[in-house]
Amino acid sequence: MSAVAALGGLRRASWRLLRCPAVVRCHLYSSQRTFRASAVVSKISDEQKHEPPSSSSQQHFETYPTGDQPHQEPRASRPSYTGHGGEESEDYESEEQLQLRILTAALEFVPDHSWTADAVAEGAKSLGLSVAAAGMFNSDGSELVLHFVSQCNSRLSELLQQDQKLVQLGQAEKKKTDQFLRDAVEARLKMLIPYIESWPQALSILLLPHNIPSSLNLLTSMVDDMWHYAGDQSTDINWYTRRAVLAGIYNTTELVMVQDSSPDFEETWHFLENRIADAMNMGHRAKQVQATGEALVQGLMGAAVTIKNLTGLNQRR
Repeated sequence: MSAVAALGGLRRASWRLLRCPAVVRCHLYSSQRTFRASAVVSKISDEQKHEPPSSSSQQHFETYPTGDQPHQEPRASRPSYTGHGGEESEDYESEEQLQLRILTAALEFVPDHSWTADAVAEGAKSLGLSVAAAGMFNSDGSELVLHFVSQCNSRLSELLQQDQKLVQLGQAEKKKTDQFLRDAVEARLKMLIPYIESWPQALSILLLPHNIPSSLNLLTSMVDDMWHYAGDQSTDINWYTRRAVLAGIYNTTELVMVQDSSPDFEETWHFLENRIADAMNMGHRAKQVQATGEALVQGLMGAAVTIKNLTGLNQRR
């Protein structure tokens, strides 16, 4: 049993190694913004220093009659650090933390401004920052889309982990593989619903040449988590083909979803159920694959073609 677990760990590691170029590209892409981000942060600080103190009538919050003031929630504490002199400096925030806060806040404005620099600027303003903070990011909305996809993947991983713990504690029954995968893909796709009208644009952004490595990295990481929590213990080529097939299922179902006008996306979930059933019945066909690399490339290229087919779609039918 330990040998199987060890082999499974090695295979997960090798799968992630196949994604290393994407990770490296992503890090290099991020590092290209370092000096620009530093300049913008300095500009924001200078603007805030030169802003005149606002009077009570110019505060960003509304005034209320005496006794009718709403309860004020305490502001969350910021990260702090201790200097060489032993004095703690408050309100310290790294550039990366600031960028994540801005991108998270910007998601609220995507329905109105889509995946654009305008949404990022509005997100910065909602945090009390200057609109100049939008200059920390590219104007094509790439970082905003990638941040959202990464955030959704993290949420899905947490959900799958919670379900696994319930099964281990005997508080829930273990699902069959097909049901587990169907529920996992459905849960992940439902996270797109608040942004479904503008999601075709997001997919076209993910297809931009400089975003493909990062988007494929996020896709392969997501399907790897799904199979891992589904209890996949295959030790042959099926380990790779299953993940490639699931990546294709996710992307084709995503294509159906953005064009689905049925109530509560009923057609999408019916399509997903059929594709999962097909995948469960294709075990014998997987043996016909002659090389692991061939199976993986077919799956990822199929995903890229699917996204490309969405370019130009501006709304659901």
